[in-house]
Amino acid sequence: MSGAFRTMAWQGDALLLLDQRVLPGVESMRRCTDPSSVADAIRTMVVRGAPAIGVSAAFGLVLAVRCAWKKGRPWRRAFDEAATELAGTRPTAVNLFWAIDRMRREAAALPDDPAAAFSRLEESAVALFEEDVAANRAMGAHGAKLLPAHGSVLTHCNAGALATAGYGTALGVIRSAVASGKRIHVYVDETRPFLQGARLTAWELMKDGIPCTLITDTMAASLFAAGKIAAAVVGADRVAANGDVANKIGTYGVAVLCRAHKVPFYVAAPVSTIDRKLPTGKRIPIEERDPSEVTHVMGKRMAPDGVHVYNPAFDVTPARLVSAIVTEKGVLKPPLANALQKLFR
Repeated sequence: MSGAFRTMAWQGDALLLLDQRVLPGVESMRRCTDPSSVADAIRTMVVRGAPAIGVSAAFGLVLAVRCAWKKGRPWRRAFDEAATELAGTRPTAVNLFWAIDRMRREAAALPDDPAAAFSRLEESAVALFEEDVAANRAMGAHGAKLLPAHGSVLTHCNAGALATAGYGTALGVIRSAVASGKRIHVYVDETRPFLQGARLTAWELMKDGIPCTLITDTMAASLFAAGKIAAAVVGADRVAANGDVANKIGTYGVAVLCRAHKVPFYVAAPVSTIDRKLPTGKRIPIEERDPSEVTHVMGKRMAPDGVHVYNPAFDVTPARLVSAIVTEKGVLKPPLANALQKLFR
C-alpha cells in the first residue's frame, strides 16, 4: 500500500517533492536544487508533515554542501547558513530541528574536503529517509493491534505517506490494520483551514482502496453521538516529556469528543517527534500562519475584507486525554510521563 505515489525522491543533485498544495487536482513534483528552494518548499507547505519536513531539511543541507563544492566556497559556512535558514521555516514540528541537529553532528566530524563531506552527508540523509519509512511500518504494525476488527475510525489532518518519507504514521496504523485483514472504514475530517484531510488524506485512502467518508470538522460530534466512531488516530508534530501532544489545529477537539464518548484516542508518532527538553505542552511554540488561509478557499475570498483573523496551525492535547502513543519502539500507555521516561532509559 501507498506505493502509488512518492512524497519525495533524491536524485543526487536535486530533491524532488510532490507539491501538496495542488493535490488532489494536480500531481506534480517540485525540483529543489539548493537549500533555499528546500526551505521555501517547507515554508509554503509544498512539503508538510513533521517527519517529511525533517527528511527534506536533511537533504537541503546536503544540497548546501553540493552548491558550495561546485562554487568553490567553504562548505562548512554554507552548511551553517543553510541550517539557520531551514530551522527558521516552521517552529512547531520538532522533527525539523532533530534532523538538523543530527546532520550537524555528522558534519562536525567530517574533513574539510567538500567532495568527501558531500558523500558522507548524502549517505546520512538517505539513511534518515530509510529509517523514517522503517519506523512508520513498525508503528503501523504496533498500532494496528489497537484498532477494532471491524468498524469506523476517525482521523484528523494528514498523517499518511504524504506527511512522511513513506507509508505514514496515523495512516500507517490504518494501512497496517487493513493489510492484516481488519475491516476498517475511515471518517476523514476535512481539517480547515488548509484542508489536509479533504485534499490529502481522502486522496491517499482512495489511492489505496481503503473505504473512507469525508466530513467537515463540525460534523464529527454528531458521529460520536450516534456511536459511529470506534477509535480516533492522529499524528503529531511534537510530544512533550509529559505526553502532551501538539498536532494540527482541531485535534484537541477530537480528543475531547473521544473522552466524552468513551472512545480511545490514539497518537502515532516516531520517537524523533518526542521533545524531552519540554516538560509540558505549554512550552510548545505554536505557529501562526497567514490570515488568507482562513479568509480564502482555493484562492477565492470567503470572508469580509479587513476582518480580524486568528490562524494557529496547531493546538495541544493534554496527556490525560491520550489513550496511547504509538511509536516504532512500541505502544506507550498512561501514565505517559512514566512511559516516556522508560522509553529513553
